[in-house]
Amino acid sequence: MKLTRREVLKSAAAASAFMALNGTLPDMAVAAPGEPDKWVKAVCRFCGTGCGVMIGVKNGKVVTVKGDPNNHNKGFLCLKGAELPSIVNATKSRVTRPYIRNNGQLVPASWDEAMNLVVSKFKSAIKEHGPTSVAYYGSGQALTEESYLANKIWKAGLRCNNVEGNPRLCMASAVGGYYTSFGKDEPIGCYKDIDAATCFFIIGANMSECHPILFKRVAARKQADPNVKIIVVDPRRTNTARIADIHVSFKPGTDLAILNAMAYVIIEEELDNPRFYNKYVNFMTNDKKKVDFKAYRKFLQDYTPEKAEKISGVPAEQIRTIAKMFGNASAPMSLWTMGLNQHIRGVWANNLTTNLHLLTGQLGKPGATNFSLTGQPNACGGVRDTGSLCHLLPAGRMIKKSKDRAALEKQWGLKPGTIAPKPGLHTIALWNAFSEGKIKAMFVLCTNPAQSLPNVNMYTEGMKRKDNFMVLSEPFMDAETVKYCDVLLPPAFWCEKRGVYGCTERRYSLLMKAIEPIGECRPDVDILLDFAKRMGVDPKVIPFNNVDDIWDEWREVSSATPYNFKGMTRARQEKESGILWPCPTEDHPGTCHRYVRGEDPNIPKDYKNKMWFYGTKDGKARLWLRPYAPAAEEPDAKYPMVLTTGRVIDHWHTGTMTMKSPVLRRSFPNAYVEVNIDDAKKHGIKNGDNVLLETRRDKMVFQAKVSDVCRPGLVFVPWFDQNLIINKLTLNAFDKGSKQPEYKICAVRIKKA
Repeated sequence: MKLTRREVLKSAAAASAFMALNGTLPDMAVAAPGEPDKWVKAVCRFCGTGCGVMIGVKNGKVVTVKGDPNNHNKGFLCLKGAELPSIVNATKSRVTRPYIRNNGQLVPASWDEAMNLVVSKFKSAIKEHGPTSVAYYGSGQALTEESYLANKIWKAGLRCNNVEGNPRLCMASAVGGYYTSFGKDEPIGCYKDIDAATCFFIIGANMSECHPILFKRVAARKQADPNVKIIVVDPRRTNTARIADIHVSFKPGTDLAILNAMAYVIIEEELDNPRFYNKYVNFMTNDKKKVDFKAYRKFLQDYTPEKAEKISGVPAEQIRTIAKMFGNASAPMSLWTMGLNQHIRGVWANNLTTNLHLLTGQLGKPGATNFSLTGQPNACGGVRDTGSLCHLLPAGRMIKKSKDRAALEKQWGLKPGTIAPKPGLHTIALWNAFSEGKIKAMFVLCTNPAQSLPNVNMYTEGMKRKDNFMVLSEPFMDAETVKYCDVLLPPAFWCEKRGVYGCTERRYSLLMKAIEPIGECRPDVDILLDFAKRMGVDPKVIPFNNVDDIWDEWREVSSATPYNFKGMTRARQEKESGILWPCPTEDHPGTCHRYVRGEDPNIPKDYKNKMWFYGTKDGKARLWLRPYAPAAEEPDAKYPMVLTTGRVIDHWHTGTMTMKSPVLRRSFPNAYVEVNIDDAKKHGIKNGDNVLLETRRDKMVFQAKVSDVCRPGLVFVPWFDQNLIINKLTLNAFDKGSKQPEYKICAVRIKKA
């Protein structure tokens, strides 16, 4: 299907799921004339879907892209993926050499000058204040090898566990949900489940704009079988909701009550599956005490649909309808993302969604799965799996567990006790410490915290301190964080380097190098290896010469764990378009469903039961009794409305990349505030008017977009706009378990400006 740029712009907001594009995209993606000399296999640079991309190269430049027909996206790309060439070729915006800040200005420097300064600052901080005075802040956009390397440098080389990354802001609650329910992180199922599901339960996810290729697949499933049901639970009536059989609009922050009420109805209607949960499930209270089904049923008495209606604003009958729709489905599939994760009870919301599957026995078969959608291309494979957060070690191990530390120390050839036993600082605590001058030196790689952190004014003030130091590896000169760094390093961009991205479904795909880095840019692996060498890290700890060496060690480390992907050799990755772990041998096809006998290689073929949740001590999943709890900051008389944030289909995260595309920039040049029609009338606001938004942290003016998308009392602002940074208004309260911030809810007042 070919679309002109004008047609794409015209239809972008209305039919996002059906803008998936096939072929070479000559109208949209060509960045230079002529047919490509060669096609190079890669992975999309944007969301966590992990679409396969073929890069067309001519005379050493990227001239076009097309979807990889052999990958799970079956040759389709969304609008952002189609615009990758224009972003790659935005070379005037690139950082092409190192810079050092001098008298407030960034001035060009040599690599030696820049790296000598970086190392001197880190060495002096460690000498004067100890290894916990330095930190690494990475990204779900860095390659797997880059994150693995940085993690090892810090935790094994510097003996510092202050290793964090932006997945803490987006996926930590999903990690906590999977760990507490199953004992291990990452989804049970895969994208193929979409093709077999008979009911989609989409909660806290605007798939049509944030995961359009997967939403296209959901829509295709519905089109193929009209009996397939789609439930969307979202306080906004997004394009995702417009194809649903039923859209549940609720008071923001009350999804816990709705999920518990659904469980109540499932039991009341005898749609539960005692044979499943009696064999495979333990019922657990918040204080980690094991109880029986009777206690769970008693707990749910506080969440009848009528009681949940009073909390959530959702009619009791509607709750009953969706619960019965889920409970009667032969293969229900839950899909969620930031709408559940970015809350102070994000882990609980993940648990309660999983509870519906454990209660009905709807796991471990085609179409029946609980599936967390990921926001970044390598948050799963690059950060979660490599253990590149302050409390984790590679392959699902935990710093606080002595046996996990000992096992990794043995694999890494370290002396016992090398890895510090105390977890480091999580993202909010880390940036608090940096702002307070307790963290003296910070290495930031492939992320833009000066725009993405919540309550960001607090942290940019900290970045201005004269007594701390921040080095930034960033491809684009106009990224917000560039304003605050002390040293700026020029990394190779996306297709200028080689390495692995691991997407939402546990699929590891190889990104091949297509073109040479521009200017003096270097791959982040080379930058980190140089840093380690100059810091005096033992060469036996960091024995790597190149990115392939790192991958081979990571495969070997995984082989002693249930993550085992030793069979994913480089030669195999070059031939295939992604493989799902576990994949223990080179002839193993990869694993679609975990914890299932006959599919998961971690389960013996003669195991007595169909499923084994081997991440827990007793091999059983956990069904949690999680109560409703309100948001950290609810509306009141002074701030009577709720502000929520999110994405639009045309842009991605802080817009640093997508704003380089003329097509995407014209489609949405600025952020806006979405206001409900009734609220607009109440405040005398018309479409296009300037509106003042004010929270307890800051105030800003946005242009109004009046519609029926938001429910009354709710306003929405996308966060891509560097000139209108909505995170100046958001709240930095966080989930006590996952430490993920509550971006989705804070109290706000509005008026016509």
